[in-house]
Amino acid sequence: MGSFWGWSAWDAGLFPVGGMLWGPGSDSGASPAPMEYVSTRGGMGAVDFEGAIFSGYAPDGGLFMPQHIPSLDGDTLRRWSCLSYPELVKELCSLFITAELLPRNTLNDLIDRAFSRFRHKDVVHLSRLKDGLNVLELWHGVTYAFKDLSLSCTGQFLQYFLEKKQKHVNILVGTSGDTGSSAIESVRGQKNMDIFVLLPKGFCTQIQELQMTTVIEDNVHVFTAHGNSDEIDEPIKELFVDVDFARKYNLMSLNSINWSRIMVQIAHHFYAYFQCAPSLDTTPLPVVEIVVPTGGGGNITAGCIAQKMGLPIQLVAVVNSNDIIHRTVQHGDFSLSENVKATLASAMDIQLSETLRSCSASDQDIMRAMQRCWEENRYLLCPHSAVAAHYHYLQPDGMPRCCLAPASAAKFQDALLRAGLVPQLPPEITALMTMETRSTPLARGQDWAQVLRERIEATAQQRGIAGQGVSQT
Repeated sequence: MGSFWGWSAWDAGLFPVGGMLWGPGSDSGASPAPMEYVSTRGGMGAVDFEGAIFSGYAPDGGLFMPQHIPSLDGDTLRRWSCLSYPELVKELCSLFITAELLPRNTLNDLIDRAFSRFRHKDVVHLSRLKDGLNVLELWHGVTYAFKDLSLSCTGQFLQYFLEKKQKHVNILVGTSGDTGSSAIESVRGQKNMDIFVLLPKGFCTQIQELQMTTVIEDNVHVFTAHGNSDEIDEPIKELFVDVDFARKYNLMSLNSINWSRIMVQIAHHFYAYFQCAPSLDTTPLPVVEIVVPTGGGGNITAGCIAQKMGLPIQLVAVVNSNDIIHRTVQHGDFSLSENVKATLASAMDIQLSETLRSCSASDQDIMRAMQRCWEENRYLLCPHSAVAAHYHYLQPDGMPRCCLAPASAAKFQDALLRAGLVPQLPPEITALMTMETRSTPLARGQDWAQVLRERIEATAQQRGIAGQGVSQT
């Protein structure tokens, strides 16, 4: 099996992590230890949730994952089935964050604050469409993307710990579409955090780029790089590998590698299951198929963990023509293509990832799914959601199924127009077209890592904060 930045998604409970294995059915002969996090490479000791959220990458180059995966029984699942989405997030987070570190009342308040800017009263919403197509709308946050869900919570957690210790961090983010704008919105204007975002010029939609470059805040630094989504990760990884630099300037990441994001995204899968399961009165509980549009792998990893916790779901990763995931699962071919292709589903223009069952959709498949959904339901799908709908339309089995919708169609005008559909733009997105923009270009041949180093050093000098050292333990 292949790996995601040196880490297999199966490390989320299917294989030993740090020399230990916990999960449903594990019999250790004793109660699990308090929740701690270990590197997937096993080269360092355990840290608590605060240490994991601030580290991003572990010092040995691995990723922090829970030392054990909590196991939930059928009675707990039935009880949770009545919870709202925010209540589910609170229950799940409380399993992975000790009350000593973050008291439950405080945890609840932070999550409520995180979701206060969402436009839908339920935070997320399930649309039940014709032909059994269930679409879970995860995009009712500020930037119209599912990443608002996890990053808004993560931003609150970070601010809580930073205020408590009066510390500052520098956040590095590489984005293929929506991560950058969601991360920016989660920390914009915060005095304890500076965020440095690299986006691939020409690989994001105009709206995605404008959502980043129109944020004129002192703590927001956007770089437009002339490279693809995989290439922009290289300078970020280079800075993290330089342990002395990373420690001196308190570097952290809010990409898919950050455990806090994966933790919150576990709730998507529980909520989707409870919304689409035909009945919870049977034993064993029924299986629901969760179809996950997949780029970097964070959301499908969250699904793997939900599965290991005892949620009876079948996961399907659906991808565009950058199909390394599909080729790996179907044929064991984890080889990289010569180039990453620019597609309608730009946030999935990534090659490094992995999962369980899979399906690949071409641009033509994406457009046909968008057209069919509109013709049958008068419902607009974004191209990423359309990849999931394409998979659904191929299945004749009638199995209970939920397609995760990661973004609003309003963010993908060009894709809608190519499919012969008319975009419906909310005023917040229309207003972006006339706003002031600010970004720093990164040209091919330029040392991007060095440019980042210099900006981080200059910002730290301006703030007078270099060398504070946020605790990682």
